[in-house]
Amino acid sequence: MNRFESPDYFNIDDLLTDEEKMIRSSVREWVDENVMPIIEEYYQKAEFPKQLIPQMAELGLLGANLPEEYGCAGVNNVSYGLMMQELERGDSGIRSFASVQGALVMYPIFKYGSEEQKKYWLPKLASGEKIGCFGLTEPDYGSNPGGMITHAVKDGNSYILNGAKMWITNGSIADVAVVWAKLDGIIRGFLVEAGTPGFSAPEMKNKHSLRASVTSELIFQDCRIPAENILPKSNGLKAPLSCLTQARYGISWGAIGAAMACYDEALNYAKTRIQFDKPIASFQLVQNKLVYMITEITKMQLMSLQLGRLKDQQKMRFTQVSMAKRNNVYHALEIARMARDILGANGITAEYQSMRHMCNLETVKTYEGTHDIHTLIIGHDITGIPAFN
Repeated sequence: MNRFESPDYFNIDDLLTDEEKMIRSSVREWVDENVMPIIEEYYQKAEFPKQLIPQMAELGLLGANLPEEYGCAGVNNVSYGLMMQELERGDSGIRSFASVQGALVMYPIFKYGSEEQKKYWLPKLASGEKIGCFGLTEPDYGSNPGGMITHAVKDGNSYILNGAKMWITNGSIADVAVVWAKLDGIIRGFLVEAGTPGFSAPEMKNKHSLRASVTSELIFQDCRIPAENILPKSNGLKAPLSCLTQARYGISWGAIGAAMACYDEALNYAKTRIQFDKPIASFQLVQNKLVYMITEITKMQLMSLQLGRLKDQQKMRFTQVSMAKRNNVYHALEIARMARDILGANGITAEYQSMRHMCNLETVKTYEGTHDIHTLIIGHDITGIPAFN
């Protein structure tokens, strides 16, 4: 396999600080040395390589953009994005693990938890000692999370949870679940620890996509949790949606990594695959595909970089995140499909990575808000007219 070369057609590296480039390089090197040699094997056998978790923690990849006082790396949001880019260059499942741990578990505890909850959970999650998951989506409520059925009832010094969640990354291996449920009709966040009576997390099997990732159901049957496990500052649907904004931000960067991996593979293949006595890179139709790829990657890079700068300046709007997630994942999937096409029949084998990325990106296009839902979010923003129903 050729060593990966990062496409940078517009000298975007010149817009990064030395620290941002150093962080990207360290994660890139780790992915090359620790993820790439094993990821196809784990994808094929549908397992998450759990041995990578302590290494990811040591690199500061878990909750990287949260404060150092809670055991996190405290990097800026562009650096965090570059981390997610490199992780997804390895595999969407590896980036998903880090995204869920940081943006969907640590962030809500940081944003909506008590000081006691933050001091207890955040260092353990940052170090990989504890693993978390995020329970929002339900079997009948995906794009419309506000319709959720899962509910909590106060009972003395406890809350009793009943309901079910679906498509939960890390669910079966998690030590704690951040669960969203209605309490007196208002959506609140709860910390539910593994092993709590009435709580189970069966793994969902037989996936064609995101195979090197744990996907689970969460089931609550008269699940009694201590009253102090509620996230005290969570109040309404805006709380879990704000967590999704954090995750979608990382996804916009992650999709660039998958796209870059596919482009690099297709470009190298096209320059060395000989047909009609010359490399297929010499044909106009193949060049057209490669030019589409590099053009869209460049646009994705510029969009996410500006989004990261806005986030660091606390000027980022959630609708801008929707645009970046929608655009970057859509084009990353198109790039993966084109790369598989350039690879021909070889592209369906595990010797090449483009089809693995292509299958993974079908999930990434669906989760954290489908492509169509993000279209409606942006449409509402620019017209002032909601078109959700």
